[in-house]
Amino acid sequence: MNASKTQQDATNRRSGRMGRRVVIGVVGAAAIVALMAATDSFSWFRARPVIDYSGPIAAWTQWGGDSGGARYSPLTQITAENVWSLKPAWTYHIGAVTAPEPISPTFEATPITAEGRLYVCSGGGRIAAVDPETGKEIWAVDPKSDNFSTYLLNCRGVTYARDAATKAGEACSGRIFAGTLDGRLIALDSVTGRACRSFGAHGILDLKPGLGKQERGDLSISSPPVIIDNKIVVNGRIVDNMRADVPAGAIRAFDVHSGKPAWSWNALPPGMDDARNAPSGEQFVRGTPNSWAPMSADPKLNLVYVPMGNPAVDHFGGNRNGIDYYGSSVVALDAATGAVRWHFQIVHHDVWDYDIPAQPTLFEFPTASGPVPALAQTTKQGHIFILDRRTGRPLSPVIERPVPQGGVASEHLAPTQPFPANPAFIIRDPDLTEDDMWGFTFYDKGKCKAQFRAADYKGLFTPPSTKGWIQFPSFQGASNWGGVTIDPERGILIANTQQVASVMKLVPQAEIAVRQKAGDQIIPTKGAPYGLSMKPLLSPFGAPCNRPPWGTLTAIDLKAGKRLWEVPFGTTRDQAPFPLWLKLGVPNLGGSIVTASGLIFIGAATDNYLRAYDIRTGKQLWRTRLPAGGQATPMTYRLSKNGRQYVVIAAGGHKYLGTGSGDALVAYALPQ
Repeated sequence: MNASKTQQDATNRRSGRMGRRVVIGVVGAAAIVALMAATDSFSWFRARPVIDYSGPIAAWTQWGGDSGGARYSPLTQITAENVWSLKPAWTYHIGAVTAPEPISPTFEATPITAEGRLYVCSGGGRIAAVDPETGKEIWAVDPKSDNFSTYLLNCRGVTYARDAATKAGEACSGRIFAGTLDGRLIALDSVTGRACRSFGAHGILDLKPGLGKQERGDLSISSPPVIIDNKIVVNGRIVDNMRADVPAGAIRAFDVHSGKPAWSWNALPPGMDDARNAPSGEQFVRGTPNSWAPMSADPKLNLVYVPMGNPAVDHFGGNRNGIDYYGSSVVALDAATGAVRWHFQIVHHDVWDYDIPAQPTLFEFPTASGPVPALAQTTKQGHIFILDRRTGRPLSPVIERPVPQGGVASEHLAPTQPFPANPAFIIRDPDLTEDDMWGFTFYDKGKCKAQFRAADYKGLFTPPSTKGWIQFPSFQGASNWGGVTIDPERGILIANTQQVASVMKLVPQAEIAVRQKAGDQIIPTKGAPYGLSMKPLLSPFGAPCNRPPWGTLTAIDLKAGKRLWEVPFGTTRDQAPFPLWLKLGVPNLGGSIVTASGLIFIGAATDNYLRAYDIRTGKQLWRTRLPAGGQATPMTYRLSKNGRQYVVIAAGGHKYLGTGSGDALVAYALPQ
């Protein structure tokens, strides 16, 4: 019996060791799988793909890929079958920017290619030319901007122009134009980076004269100007919510060679004239709506499409007296004269800061009678409007719906607002209820419900009030400057959105000083009867209170007018500790591109990844870690028959989204 017991004990020990080995092996295998999933290393087990050099070559000559901003590339070398093997090809560091609080440096530019070079700008305004095959710097220029009072240091891109007044090979026959955060327009030789002295005052146009009384930081140019009809057309961001008395949001055009003024347009209502109404010594009536997002152009129609913001101030319009006639509108301007050809207002009397945040996207809309020149405009409120770009008439029906009234005294809200009739073009979640308040635990869910009950909420157009109101989508919008992407061959529109609410409150001027002394962050909005408090609707754990997904990626079939697919976009990887890395869909800022091979490339999300999706199904095919937040729009190019296709994105991060900052421009390609 003792021998048998000894044998049994030995067997048990062996079994125990074997069991532990099995457990350890299973745990180890699970850890390896988890590690590989986290580092995208399943590609270790795949054979290296053969690169196909027989396909098309294509550059990326303008910020949105073309003058209409479709962000589509005809390239096919990177496909759904080989995208898994993309590897970093080169990295260029444009230079980190430091700034005192509360200023936030960003690097959110989309580069362009021209003359065999790649051009890009940093958030602080540094402009660089880079070898597109190696990432080696060719030249760089720092315009030394005065960035005082500019809360966000950003430059979304530069503009290339061929100067027809010069011969090929002459100095400045190719020009790189860039705006600065202190209101200047700079022209540089595309080969050397030297100033084009024939343009303006030795290569510089100061855009502030004529705008009248200003404070430092009132005018910033963060979006690239457009070239059309041998002119360069410039818009600019006018400081938000600080004062009611701010400069005009004028759109101006200049001769692309000399910089001489060609025309200007100030967004005044019909019958009101700058010449008659501007203050003495000023060129423009003050406080008119500005345009800060990228514009588009149609050379065939000779039209410039301008996405308009609001007059000062954003959240109170009782003293506007009709000056917001063009506010929150798409406006088509004649490139020859600057005259308004048509406009379509997205929000009437906008007091929610639902200004148009994105480039109008030009494409051919399929109809029973054939393709029609069209424009897709995405909005902060989560609507997409499809318009005839010749006339501004809706090609997909729009209905005016009654909206809630009320709010503060002396405010007069519009009784109706335009909505897409087709629900496929509404890319936000339905209106919130208390039951939509969400949390990881009963504790944070309860806190979110309490915040919801403490404020007004009557849907998308809840009247602003001194009690406070829930704004959904938030002031960041469902869509922002990332806009939409259109595949013209497949007739598919791609939109990335964020679904996050905010808590807003109007604060009477008499209470602001006391509230600020108590530690509340109040935007003063001097000259208006109210200041403004604004913050995201977040739980005690820092997560959005409304239920996820907080970010989505959506595909819409334009011909059928139906949603093809929608997937949660992004994970909590860089916003929560392990193991709370959940695929909930997260806030995002930036845009996508699409290739002829059917791939969508997008960074944007707050989890520091660049991803590729199958445009047909929405399946994620590839992702890679970025060195910082990818709050930018990528681009792609292949410049020679023997060359590789590159996908390039700026990884600069964004303070207000909580992503890590950086200064890296990273290019990916198939391995040689």
